[in-house]
Amino acid sequence: MAVGVGDAVHAVPGLRQRSLLASLLIHAPAVVSVSTLYDELWGENPPATVENALQAHVSRLRRTLARLAGDPAADLVRTRGAGYSLQAAPEDIDVHQFRGLIRRSHRAMEEDDPAGALASLERALGLWRGAPLGDAAVGPLCASAAAEWEEEYLSAREDAFWLRLRAGEAVRVVGELKRMSVAHPWRERTTELLMVALYRSGRQAEAVGVYNAARLRLADELGMEPSPKLRQLFHRMLNQDPGLHGSTTLLRASA
Repeated sequence: MAVGVGDAVHAVPGLRQRSLLASLLIHAPAVVSVSTLYDELWGENPPATVENALQAHVSRLRRTLARLAGDPAADLVRTRGAGYSLQAAPEDIDVHQFRGLIRRSHRAMEEDDPAGALASLERALGLWRGAPLGDAAVGPLCASAAAEWEEEYLSAREDAFWLRLRAGEAVRVVGELKRMSVAHPWRERTTELLMVALYRSGRQAEAVGVYNAARLRLADELGMEPSPKLRQLFHRMLNQDPGLHGSTTLLRASA
């Protein structure tokens, strides 16, 4: 959880200040109620003087943001009725920048411009620096937002791999896809992409091994079979379908 000023990135001190800032950023510039902020900062164990404690953290955050902005008079956290709001434009918040670039990438895909789509995706992915909201993703609001953003990030990475496969970069993406598959073993699309990358790299046996490992994991841990789509890809590989070497396969960009 950090604030960017020019080319510099500054950490926000104090876990509760970071949680407060994260909570306000999620809905900025809309108002976040004090009851929501109580839950985010203290959960089920608020202090006896929770109202005063929240006001103290708001005051500290105001001073921190004014100092980072280089303007002692800056009032970026406003009191609004029974809540607070952060005065930040959407374009100043990196998750909104990320989503704008993803939308641009999807438009480029629709216009059959894979190079443009990949360029936008790579710019979007370049905005990421670790887990969403970092250690501030503790309360229900921040935790749910962080989970949502993580899913968007992983989908964007998969889209980027898909486009790189279309561009003939199968050999180059194998290692990255293996790491992503280990970190996220239940993502079917990652498994799919890895299988195709290996197959196009002349490593058919490894591609089949990835499928078998996924099938056994599903059966042992969830009592399930792979999806029809993944099974179809597996059989196409066994039959050495020439179409798997083309620019289009069962793979697809996310919606």
